[in-house]
Order: sequence, then C-alpha cells, then structure tokens
Amino acid sequence: MLETVPQIVAEALAVGAVAGVQDSAKAAVVEAYQRLKGLVTGRYGQVDVTPVEQRPESQHRRDEFAEDLQAAGAGQDTDLLAAAQALLAAVRAHEAAAGAAVGVDLERVQAAALRIREVDAVGTGVRAIDVSIDGAIEIESIRAGSQDLQHPPSASR
Repeated sequence: MLETVPQIVAEALAVGAVAGVQDSAKAAVVEAYQRLKGLVTGRYGQVDVTPVEQRPESQHRRDEFAEDLQAAGAGQDTDLLAAAQALLAAVRAHEAAAGAAVGVDLERVQAAALRIREVDAVGTGVRAIDVSIDGAIEIESIRAGSQDLQHPPSASR
C-alpha cells in the first residue's frame, strides 16, 4: 500500500502518463498531470520524471523516482501530495465510464493466490493495478472486447 508522499506522487505520475497518452484523455487529467509534473520539476528540479514518463508500467522506475523525491526533501510536501491526489482522482473520474466495461477490476491487492474464471465483458476482461500475488495465478476463459475469439487466452503461473 502506498504510504509516503513520494510513493503517491510516483504512482500518480505513472497513472497520469498512461492516461495522458490516450486520445480520449479528458482535459482535467492532462491539466492535473501538468500541474503535478510542474510542481515536481519546479521544486525538485534534480529529480528526473522522464524515466517514469517513458515507462510508467515499471515499478522499478517508480520506486527509484520515489526514492529520489524522498531524498530531495519531498516527504512532507502537502502541495505535492494534494496535486498527486487530484491527478489520481481525475484519472479515476475519467475511467469511470470505462469501468462499466471491465469484467474484473482489481487495485492494490495482496494475496497468496488468485483465480479468475469465466468472465465476459464488452471491454477489458481483467484489469489489475498494483497487485501482488505470491503464489498461483490462473485466469481462464476471458471473453472481452471483440467476441470473435475462437479460443480466449489463458494465463497461469
């Protein structure tokens, strides 16, 4: 679970970078992203946001960014925290309509194992963000988006 201001900022920048590249991104998401990025670069210019922007899916890059931000003294920056929270809220609001098309939506889950079976959805079959699974993962018979799939993909670990 996210606990420090730098970790929350790193997560928000990563989420905002992904949302911002989508054609359908609302102006509010783009504006909130630019505000957060501007605060980071304006107050903590020695901390480079580029690695997180280039590979927002990389937890390693987010962790390094959060560590650099912490070292730069951002741990108690309430303005930075508020901007990060505003960006996360804007992304959630933007994705609210898309959420109805998601069959299974997991966020910030820690579990020993996960099994998902027989999910039908018009959009995304399974969406997982910040999920930590220590054991087996089984995902079966997902039919999402185009219903033309003859044999839906399965994943296991």
